[in-house]
Parts: sequence; C-alpha cells; structure tokens
Amino acid sequence: MAQPVRAVVCDIEGTTSSISFVHRVLFPLAMERLPEYLENNYSNPEVAEQLDILWKKIAPSDAADKKKALLQTLQDYIRKDVKDTTLKWVQGKIWQVAFETGQIKGHIYPEVAGFFRRWISHGVKLFIYSSGSVEAQRLMFGHSEAGDLSPLLSGYFDTTTGMKRETASYEKIAGATGFLPAEMLFLSDIVEELNAATAAGMQTCLLLREGAVVPQGYSGAKAADFGEVDAQFF
Repeated sequence: MAQPVRAVVCDIEGTTSSISFVHRVLFPLAMERLPEYLENNYSNPEVAEQLDILWKKIAPSDAADKKKALLQTLQDYIRKDVKDTTLKWVQGKIWQVAFETGQIKGHIYPEVAGFFRRWISHGVKLFIYSSGSVEAQRLMFGHSEAGDLSPLLSGYFDTTTGMKRETASYEKIAGATGFLPAEMLFLSDIVEELNAATAAGMQTCLLLREGAVVPQGYSGAKAADFGEVDAQFF
C-alpha cells in the first residue's frame, strides 16, 4: 500500500500550464528581445559568466565574432527547445521584465490554484521542477492568471539539480526537501520523467491535458486534471 503523500512535485508545461503558452508566447518573446538584451548586457559580469559557460561548450574554432556566435547559438537553441542552462537563465531575465510590467501573465489551468490551496491546507508541501530556470518559474507563478501563487510553493528546482529524465535528479530533490521519495508525488505529462521519478522511489501520475492520449505501453496512474489527481492520491 502506497504511503500517504506529504509532498507534490509538479512539472509546468502540460501539467500546471499549457505547452502552447510557452511555445506561442514565451519563446517568441525571448527570440524577439534576445539581440537587444545581449547588446545591452554583454559586459554585465553576471551575464558574462553565463555566456562564458555556453562559450566553453560550443567554442567554434572559426568564430570571428564571439558575441554574434553566442547570439546565433541561443536563437538556435530557442528554435529547437534545447534544455540548456545558459539559455534558460537568459530567457528568465528577458521574461522578468515582461512579467513584472504586466505585459504577460503566466498561464495556469483553471483548477490548479484551488487544488494547490486544498493540498497545502492538509499539510502537503508543493514544489516545482521544470527545465525552465528557477527564476522563470518564480515569475510564472508569481505573476499568474490566478494571481500570486508563490506563497503556496515551498521550493523550485531546475536543470541545475539535474536533467528531468535522470533518476538521480529526483533523488536529489527528495534529499533537498527532507521527504522520503515514497512520500512524494511527481506530476508530469512526460512518461520518461515519470519513469525516472518512479525509479527514485516516488509516486507518479501522468497528466493528460487538452485531450492528450496515453502513450503506448504506459500502465501507471493517469489524470486529465488535478481533480482526478486529488481523487486518486488524497
């Protein structure tokens, strides 16, 4: 018999929020404003440190213009949705201005905020684990369509913890939060992420948002929304 859930770890895209919001709103915004951001902040020590990390990864031997090569690489990463830590960091900085000035609000599925409140009222802790940077996650929930949800969340994790399809990442999250893996429920729309969390000992549930179908071969728990998650695990 499964242990009672004491902590929930949520993915964002396809779980708490629409994938289309990220791809149709956030990514185009980052693509549009990236050249200006790099031009204005290239010499900023914090930005330079992040760009240096990326440069050491790509280091094209024929690059005559380092700034141009970095810009082109980041733009290519946005097009391909590459899970690169430097890209996620830079995107977070660009999105910060748009969120904080009210140009955009983070999409949240209608029932999410209510179940977040319901779960914490029963003593459950809530965490976010996304490939987007922690800063971007804070912006998403702090400036959401449902208002400021950040007081409901106990912590955020991104790819600096580890990649989402690696079991070790979920072991680190459990260790960082102080819960046993078996006491934690991970919610995601990606089977490979659920498999990694399961291997770490967590309980898991597949979210099937917006008419998504169960992938072939998947036999674990599944839910169309947080109401169905609640009915199965709480």
